[in-house]
Formats: sequence, C-alpha cells, structure tokens
Amino acid sequence: MPEGATAQTRSGRPRRADARRNYDQILRAAEAEIARAGADASLEEIARRAGVGSATLHRHFPSRYTLLEAVFHDRVASFCEQARQLAQVSDPGPALIDWLRAVAVFSASTRGLAASLLAAAQEQERMIDRSCEGMLLAAGDELLTAAQAAGSVRAEVAAIDLLTLVNAVALATEGAPDPAGQAGRLLSLALAGIKP
Repeated sequence: MPEGATAQTRSGRPRRADARRNYDQILRAAEAEIARAGADASLEEIARRAGVGSATLHRHFPSRYTLLEAVFHDRVASFCEQARQLAQVSDPGPALIDWLRAVAVFSASTRGLAASLLAAAQEQERMIDRSCEGMLLAAGDELLTAAQAAGSVRAEVAAIDLLTLVNAVALATEGAPDPAGQAGRLLSLALAGIKP
C-alpha cells in the first residue's frame, strides 16, 4: 500500500474514519481476489467482498491499475530496498542476477503482479517514478550500473531490458505447476546472455 495512502486523500487532506475503513477493506478484498483470480479479478466481486458499492471502490481506485499498484506496492518497495543493499556488495554481477531471480520468482508466484507491471506500461496517467514499475526500474538501474562498472554485465544492457525479460518469464510461468521453479530456471537461461 502506498505510504500514507490510508491516512490521506490524493489531495493531501486526511481521510474520514469511514473512508479509511472502506479503503482498507477494499485493499484486503483486492489482495485476496487477485491472489485467487489474477490481475483480471472482477472489480464488482472485490467491491462485494469488501462490503462496499462499485462507486466507493472507484472513488478510492479510479482504475484497475491504481488498485493493482496499491495491492503490490509494499512488496515491490521491499524488492527495491533489497536492490539498494545488494548494490553495496563487493560482487554486484551475481547480486544483480540474484535480485532479478527473486523478482521473477515472486512475480510468477504472485498472480497478477506481472500483469500489473505490464499494465503500468500502458497506463497514460501514471507518474512512472511513483509506480511499482518505476520503483523497480530505479532500483534495478542502480544495481545494474554497479554490475556494469564491475565488468559483470555488458554495457548495452538497460534496466528496462532486464525487467521486461523478468516480466515475460513471470507471465509465461505464472500458471505452471511450479511457477517459482520454472521462472528461476528460465531466467537463469536467459540471463546467460547479459554477460560480456
């Protein structure tokens, strides 16, 4: 959930207690329904499970994308922190690969996350630097830059290339019997191509 999202509206004013409660109920219902049905989960079903009307859901989350962003924000933020810490290690090449593998495994195992990141590329109104996609790009770029400076990754590789690859692997393996195992295996094969 975006920092402070339950405490304030988009205009910066504090939310009323009932609005905060509705926001939290919608978010909990969305987490459960997206885990069950994926990113295309029914917004009407989410509203029903939250005990609110569709209008209330859309007041808090004007688009499916904004709801997906809120559902996945905290986990993505923890991956970004992990990337920052890994960028400080002495061997950033293996650290980058470990981080990308962790993101791919989580994305493949978490129904809806890969589709959420894909939706980010199509959402015109978003602030890219505040989106889950933007957060991962910034964190991945820091880790990639360190790996390139160490000579572990080819200079022409960009963070967006790597995250697109991770997203493709996650989308391809999300429905597999062992999504985490298959995502890790496929990503290892694909990442062999980034070495100089």
